[in-house]
Amino acid sequence: MWQQALFKRVDNTPLIVFRIFFGLLISFECFGAILTGWVRRVFIEPAFTFTFIGFEWLQPLPGNWMYLYFALMGTLGLCIALGYKYRWSIITFTLMWTAVYLMQKTAYNNHYYLLILISFLMCFTPAERYASLDSRKNPTLLSNHMPAWVRWTVIFQLFIVYTYAAIAKLYGDWLDFSIIAILLKGKASYPLIGEWLQHPWVHYVVGVTGIVFDMLIVPALLWKPTRKWAFGFSIFFHLFNSIVFQIGIFPYLALAFTVFFFPPETIRRIFLPGKTPYAGEEIRVPTYKKPLLLGLGIYFIFQIGLPLRHHFIADDVLWTEEGHRMSWRMMLRARSGLVQFMVRENQTGETSVVHPGLYLSSQQLEKVSCYPDYIWQFAQFLRKEYAKEGKEVSVFAKARVSINGKPLQPFTDPSVDLAAEKWSHFKHHSWILPSPLRSD
Repeated sequence: MWQQALFKRVDNTPLIVFRIFFGLLISFECFGAILTGWVRRVFIEPAFTFTFIGFEWLQPLPGNWMYLYFALMGTLGLCIALGYKYRWSIITFTLMWTAVYLMQKTAYNNHYYLLILISFLMCFTPAERYASLDSRKNPTLLSNHMPAWVRWTVIFQLFIVYTYAAIAKLYGDWLDFSIIAILLKGKASYPLIGEWLQHPWVHYVVGVTGIVFDMLIVPALLWKPTRKWAFGFSIFFHLFNSIVFQIGIFPYLALAFTVFFFPPETIRRIFLPGKTPYAGEEIRVPTYKKPLLLGLGIYFIFQIGLPLRHHFIADDVLWTEEGHRMSWRMMLRARSGLVQFMVRENQTGETSVVHPGLYLSSQQLEKVSCYPDYIWQFAQFLRKEYAKEGKEVSVFAKARVSINGKPLQPFTDPSVDLAAEKWSHFKHHSWILPSPLRSD
């Protein structure tokens, strides 16, 4: 039965249409990053870049070369949409986008991570087999079917994303809607809807809808009786998020995924009316079945396991941030804080206060004031800067952090030399003071 579910040949119209949408969206994302000044603010202006820890060797290209880098990615998106040298284009984009993701985290967004995952999965799909320049140039590529595992892989990935997003919302500040009030407070100046977004009943609707939508949208789209209703609500939900929260292409990417939930004939009738339908029932188990199943198994074990890691790290992830990223914990908290860095020259014992603003952009300052990995990385940066002058130093940080509008609380142990500390991705760091959020 599982072989039928995974290896049955099905109409490939949803995949072809999604390839076109996906290519156009990532092209808009990349060219838009240039035009809106995002590339300049994140990669060109800062003197120091906060990479993902362990990827310090991935640094932005010097001068204005990052503009060309993003322009190339945008062009690759167009090549993917057109199906031009598809395999080369999607693999190259995946590598380049992954590098962008890892070389900076100041502007971290969950949909950047999702783009990596979907791009990676698309590398293994036969998405160039129709409505592509590749199949026009080489007619032997032309096909109107695909293995069913392609569809189910995308659907299962979405199920993981939405389910973890729903579960993460089941905590106090979401359930009493206080965090929603904070998130929407910054939208008060929006024309027409800004004042409306401040009403408590709107916060209630947004909070309840967020949990229910994330938990039920995938099953509702899969079940025929609720599919059209779920799709209609998806349009409203994602357009609301796009307008209010301005989260880039993610709402439109989420809508593009829905092509995998409708019958292929429906998608074909709307987008590719001239395409020959596939009406076969053939089940063809490929010779690479074992490596395929092994690869998918490892991939999804990682996808299921990684968001759970914070449960095995001491203290509350809402406070420590340890295990937060790549866990689909979306729009859950508002952090702010104050931090003071003190540098002590080990030979002379002389101590001085270092102002991060001398080195960091305003956006980076917001992060370094309240996120532990940023605090640690900046301490390492200071150690290296002083080492260039032949000075061996200890670096201490005195930080206070506010979570979701609550009073500032001591966050770091100011007696710990962060320059001498090691970073672990899967362990708690004892220099982060115990969470005041815990009830035990």
